[in-house]
Amino acid sequence: MARRSSRDLDRAATSPLRPEARAAMEPFLSDRYGNPSSAHALGRDAVRAVDEARERLADLLGCAPDEVVLTSGGTESDAHAVTGGVPVRSGRVVCSAVEHPAVLGSVRAIGGSTVAVDATGRVDLDALADELRGTEDDRAVELVSVMAANNEVGAVNDLHAMADVVAAHAPLAALHTDAVQAAPWLDLARIAAPAGLVSVSAHKFGGPKGVGALVVRRGVAIRPLLHGGGQEWDRRSGTTNVAGVVGMAAALDAVARDRAATSERVRALRDRLAAGLCAIDGVTWTAAARGPAGRPEVDHLLPGTLHLLIDDVDSEPLLFLLDRAGVRASASSACASGAARPSHVLAALPGVTLDDRRRGALRLSLGHDATAAQADHALSVVTEAVAHLRAASPTAAGTAAGGR
Repeated sequence: MARRSSRDLDRAATSPLRPEARAAMEPFLSDRYGNPSSAHALGRDAVRAVDEARERLADLLGCAPDEVVLTSGGTESDAHAVTGGVPVRSGRVVCSAVEHPAVLGSVRAIGGSTVAVDATGRVDLDALADELRGTEDDRAVELVSVMAANNEVGAVNDLHAMADVVAAHAPLAALHTDAVQAAPWLDLARIAAPAGLVSVSAHKFGGPKGVGALVVRRGVAIRPLLHGGGQEWDRRSGTTNVAGVVGMAAALDAVARDRAATSERVRALRDRLAAGLCAIDGVTWTAAARGPAGRPEVDHLLPGTLHLLIDDVDSEPLLFLLDRAGVRASASSACASGAARPSHVLAALPGVTLDDRRRGALRLSLGHDATAAQADHALSVVTEAVAHLRAASPTAAGTAAGGR
């Protein structure tokens, strides 16, 4: 198992349970199994555990404990934030064109609109301002949703700049950020401070699956999405997943303790891998800015994410060859039950034409435990797989002659 995990370059999809989370959860999976809604000693023990975990989460997320709404994960947190609960929002909702489907699908379901991003994958501030100033829909903008970091290409948005635009053109609107991908790498207490609503999911940073949180800051109006027992101060009903919440807090605490050093080390490994792969003819680093002499500038990308577009290679056979060689990777996000669908993120990037989108899209995402051996193995396997597929392709001659 350790050998297989060491070659896992699909950590943006999910991550293994951190030892700290496992240890914290174990008692609540056996002897301390109480329901925090119960009044007896076992229930009160569960209440204390949840309260302590909530306080730690609040500290790490930069909010008050009673602003943390415990959920089943990122999708629920996003849907609740976007719709505002049941019944849905009466005002307009706006999001970026590259949001996670949990946001984008919710926005479309309630008749919201999207704004463009630039070639680096970040929200175009001028386009956002234009959208907020008004359209034929004369309803006031009630919510703007912009992800802290994109789940496919890794582009990080400046939420402070977003908040300034929202305040200038839609002062009554709340700002929501899907921080699911950002949480393993960025200090959310700092970068997400301007957002009134913040979504996170535990399994992305080493916590268990099926648990997450939605920060709802004071003054932000939201109705329940789930009705029932009135848990979470009547904002989210349902029996609390005590073990999951405890594990989530322990995992995020572990992330925070060594985040800076881990990010620096993983970024160096990512850049090492990128340098080798981008040296292959016809391989482009998606969403990279162009610096002097055409060198890619990638400070705006998450440390662990490397998204590439590869000429004359289809993603599906490429991923098959990588998996057979023990390298886990993906073409885009892992939110469509494994189904191969065109990437709406790539479709939204200026300069990525229809033909470009048919190229081999490859997302390699490193975890906090990435090693030089892992990066070197991936470089070798991807290089060999690309060469193999091009040799078998009728367009191989074009690539050999200089590609694009």
